[in-house]
Amino acid sequence: MVGGGFGGLAAALRLAKLGHDVTLVERSPGLGGPLAEITAGEFAWDAGPTYTLLPAVVRDLFRKTGRPVERELELVPLDVVREHRFEDGSAVRLPTGRAAQLAAFDELGPGLGQRWVDHVASYADDWDVLRRGYLENPWQPDDLPRDLAARLDSRETMHKRLRKTFKDERLRLVAGHPFVAEGHELRNVPAWAGSTAYVEQRFGAWTVEGGMTRLGSALVDRLATRNVTTLAGTEATDLVVREGRVVAVETTAGTLDADVVVCAIDPRRLPALAAYVVRTMPAIPPVVAYLGLEGDAPELPHELVLHGDPMLVVRTGGRAPAGASTLTVHGRGRLSEDLLRALARHRIDLRAQVVERIDLSPRDQVDRWGGSPMGVLWQGRATVRQRLGPRTPIEGVYAAGAHATPGSGLPFVGLSAALVAAEVGSA
Repeated sequence: MVGGGFGGLAAALRLAKLGHDVTLVERSPGLGGPLAEITAGEFAWDAGPTYTLLPAVVRDLFRKTGRPVERELELVPLDVVREHRFEDGSAVRLPTGRAAQLAAFDELGPGLGQRWVDHVASYADDWDVLRRGYLENPWQPDDLPRDLAARLDSRETMHKRLRKTFKDERLRLVAGHPFVAEGHELRNVPAWAGSTAYVEQRFGAWTVEGGMTRLGSALVDRLATRNVTTLAGTEATDLVVREGRVVAVETTAGTLDADVVVCAIDPRRLPALAAYVVRTMPAIPPVVAYLGLEGDAPELPHELVLHGDPMLVVRTGGRAPAGASTLTVHGRGRLSEDLLRALARHRIDLRAQVVERIDLSPRDQVDRWGGSPMGVLWQGRATVRQRLGPRTPIEGVYAAGAHATPGSGLPFVGLSAALVAAEVGSA
């Protein structure tokens, strides 16, 4: 197993439960990737995601590798996924559930609720086809069910669908946000990917009591119970391939023999796989500031999106000493000024309260985690077939994680691990 982020941990645990002897190699001193904590003094923040969609993916992982998740973690549903504030001064809080979303968008403007729920409902068939043929079962590019091929090969983009569906720009901003936030251009994102809105509405958004880092810690603890050997602080440098089949992994600690290798990192880091992904590019992470504040933070929802250029995303959560608080700010767009100054223009001025601050550029994040946590950049409909995984062109090599099928984000990374385990099978 190459890579100790969520995808690598999930795949390692699943394969160990299937009877395989698993060795996990991770270049960083610790495991968990973006599920780890960022710390400074007495402050701590979730390094990456602060919630997940499709909680069934997490529940299935825990159930099939040991104790149920409820025995170790408390999954908490969010009443509001995020709040969107627009440049005209209006705002909408995006709840979960059809009725709640209908009411929320009707408050934004008469008739907008029905337009929104009709848009979300238009993805029901897409989701069913994608779930059965793409997300939950390994698929072969040359042998796709007709309904799945029709979607994956469609030329319709998110930009085109949203322009056609909504006259109100604010609804287009809400619908396109999950992709813009991950660094994608909507003209290059296939329309079917918008089924994320259906997933949010139907299944909700969930966080972990105490922070998402507890999810990573629980999985790391489970490695020992499943007898997974971990080599932290050890970098995999390449695969050893003979007659088209993998036989070993080259690492900074020496050569490790292997019958099966799972690549749960950006495949560009392994020369044997890099040639197969030369047409893809990583999605660029945002600029991030982790803030430790003196006193209370402003009363904000779990996630606040401030639309404009730059677009700012403010997330609550984290750990702070008594009398202090934490926030995380993401920035995208024309960042010609400090993030906190840009935030102050939205009447959220935290500058006098900051006592701890960690800034990470996109390059800092790629260096820290060995690749973009946003996975592969959408560059049109062909991108879906250019990702590796669950199989790769090298016999015995499989791919999981943000850069693999079906893509980035905790639920999809978790599904990638399940697909790999289904392909590899029992020992």
